[in-house]
Amino acid sequence: MKKSTIVVLTVIMGLSFMALLALQVRYIQEILDTRKAHFEESISRSLYTVAHQLELDEAKKYLNEGPDALEGVATVNDSVTVNTDSSVIQRMHQVTAKDGSVYKSLETTANTNLSDKYFTHKIDINTNNARSLQEIMAKRYAYEHTLLNEVIYSILYTASDRPLEKRIDFTKLDQQLKAELANNGIELDFHFCVCTSNGRVIYKCPDYTTEGENLAHTETLFKNDPVQKMGVLKVHFPEESRMKFHSIWFIFPSLMFTIVLLVTFICTLVIVFRQKKVTEMKNDFINNMTHEFKTPISSISLAAQMLSDDSVKKTPQMMSRLTTTILDETKRLRFQVEKVLQLSLYENQKANLRPREIDVNELIAGVVHTFTLKVERNGGKIITDLKAESPIINVDDMHFTNVIFNLMDNAVKYKRKDVQLELKVSTRNENDNLVITIQDNGVGIAKENIKKIFDKFYRVHTGNLHDVKGFGLGLAYVKKIINDHNGAISAESELGIGTRFIIKMPQ
Repeated sequence: MKKSTIVVLTVIMGLSFMALLALQVRYIQEILDTRKAHFEESISRSLYTVAHQLELDEAKKYLNEGPDALEGVATVNDSVTVNTDSSVIQRMHQVTAKDGSVYKSLETTANTNLSDKYFTHKIDINTNNARSLQEIMAKRYAYEHTLLNEVIYSILYTASDRPLEKRIDFTKLDQQLKAELANNGIELDFHFCVCTSNGRVIYKCPDYTTEGENLAHTETLFKNDPVQKMGVLKVHFPEESRMKFHSIWFIFPSLMFTIVLLVTFICTLVIVFRQKKVTEMKNDFINNMTHEFKTPISSISLAAQMLSDDSVKKTPQMMSRLTTTILDETKRLRFQVEKVLQLSLYENQKANLRPREIDVNELIAGVVHTFTLKVERNGGKIITDLKAESPIINVDDMHFTNVIFNLMDNAVKYKRKDVQLELKVSTRNENDNLVITIQDNGVGIAKENIKKIFDKFYRVHTGNLHDVKGFGLGLAYVKKIINDHNGAISAESELGIGTRFIIKMPQ
């Protein structure tokens, strides 16, 4: 599959997942908003009913106990005139408030309408008894009506002068709140307080707490009274914020599974791109391997043809030269085959190691002695500084020798053409570790590549560029062997300056 196709499919699937996640979040938010609006509406309805009930209770109390229930806050003087001839009832209301203010009002009631309303049977108006009964009932109605008006006017002019703590039965208020909230489907624990219009608290429920007080719901008490005489009822629910999420708990599993799918999708993409990268590196490896194998095979084939060609005069010098070429190219081919066989190490969990105690200083000295000729042939030199006072470690000498050889071989491969190669090898003891440092002054490695150099098949120079030979297995092999010996290896490099490899082996 082409890279562009993978990218397009990735973008489409990514956008689809993000859209699905956004829709679920939006759906949850709408549910929360709906639940919140319903909850607040239920509370508002409950508080309004309680506030209205307080006003009804006060009116009933006044009707039951009479003007004395107002504890002398005001007095009421009324004069009644019943005019039966004109069928009109007139009443003058005079209310003297506690502060000395006098309120007056005149009420006029049509007598005939009242009698017609409350007497539906036929009355013979031509008889004296019927007329007399009609007048008596009209006068009685007018009297009772004036009493009711007296109560209403007294409430209007005087009831609000009483302090809130005397107008409200707080125990009953608590019971009414519980009943109304339950009627509206709210079973949460609540706390309430009553304040004056200027914010002074006059009552708090016995178990009052401040938790959730910032989300308190309010309702005005006695809202038809003067502003300074009004009260404010505040109710809050400590578990209100948690209640909203408890009501939509069934949404979260769906959201969780969506997130799991999104994470799985992302992981799948990462794996796909990694596999694609590995495939590309394997293709580079095959290209490099083909080129590396073709060169010695061509040389061997050419030498064999010359040996079998009777037309070519075979002098001792030519025979020696052809024989040397065949041997050298055979060794080279065998070495490349061994490098390829190192792939088997990556298919197993661990290499087949045979560790024994060795002196690292002696091992490195032997590798340096063998490698000096190759370095000098490339116009360089090797500097050794083997200062480890305790150089004994337990390793597989064959594999560990290959590790040192590969690191030094890399220094030769990646030398700079304009600078004489200088390879430094040193050992030292650090805490409980033996530290081996191999440093060169070669081309160096860019920062973005330094973390990848230990990856299998990875080479800074890829494709069909063969200025540097190899399969991209050397450093991967080095890291695996070091790790299998419970050691650690790291690299420090600067482009155009050189590279330093640091190996730490436990003792």
